[in-house]
Amino acid sequence: MRIRIPVLLLVFLILSGPAWAEARAIRVGMLAFGTLGWELAVLRDEGLDKAQDLTIETMPLAGAEAGRIALQGGSVDLIVGDWIWVAQQRAQGLDFTFAPYSTNSGALMVPADSSVRGVADLKGKRLGIAGGGLDKNWLLLRALAEKLHQLDLDQAVDKTFGAPPLLNQQLLQGKLDAVLNYWNYAAKLEASGYRQVLDGRTIMQGLGIDADVPALGYIFRESWAKANGPLLSGFFRAADQAKRAICESEAVWRKVAPLTQESDEKVQALLRRHYCAGRVIQFSEKEKKAAEKIFSLLQTATGGRASVQSATLPKGVFWPASGSF
Repeated sequence: MRIRIPVLLLVFLILSGPAWAEARAIRVGMLAFGTLGWELAVLRDEGLDKAQDLTIETMPLAGAEAGRIALQGGSVDLIVGDWIWVAQQRAQGLDFTFAPYSTNSGALMVPADSSVRGVADLKGKRLGIAGGGLDKNWLLLRALAEKLHQLDLDQAVDKTFGAPPLLNQQLLQGKLDAVLNYWNYAAKLEASGYRQVLDGRTIMQGLGIDADVPALGYIFRESWAKANGPLLSGFFRAADQAKRAICESEAVWRKVAPLTQESDEKVQALLRRHYCAGRVIQFSEKEKKAAEKIFSLLQTATGGRASVQSATLPKGVFWPASGSF
């Protein structure tokens, strides 16, 4: 099978190769077709890296687990991932930390004519779940069902765990009644006429959490960040400018659109809309306190198996400078 890589991303990957010796270089692990790739391509194409005196080197990753391994092994300085994983590492004495990247999370999607209108209607249905049995979206959906309806969703549905694109395909084929999938795959279903029952924000609100806690963030070692403060700050400034350009400039978006790997302009537009809706506006003590509540809910939902054997969120999960975003 031949894989077609958009020209802008291909040029970006070639130019950013593995020559990681420059003093101002930051090594970033990224999924080839993830939204971080959009930003880094724009960052280079618009000269935002040069404006911050940065050299950004990239390592293409096959998946989230590959990114964690690369970060743990020191092959990269920074990846995008979940703060729950950071909490796991902190509890084990490691110094990984998290700075906000996006508030986007998963969504529960069903066919337009489905009888499923709320979480209680999932009882007896075939539900596809991305991310595995300890995925944060799945655990919080279970917590919501328990709170609102005293419903043990883990027992009440016919579960199928799988890769996001496979789950979408099974829903399209009628092999599943509903899918709890990541935001970008949910957007693709929405473009095909499927209906969103609820998303991560709705689940949080139902659980009494009114803060918009970033689901994804930049992950790096605290020791590295302290030793490379100006470099990291410059990267954050450039990345924020790239995000703004993607959301506000039609000329920039026209260059980014091919990186979505979608030819349908309706799908491209939905991906852009959801991406921009996930931009982090603030990350204050309010959001950090909400994250502590989420952590507690996850621990309760799994008897402590969700992340770490700890009653409270470990200190240092969030990079202290995060509040400046």
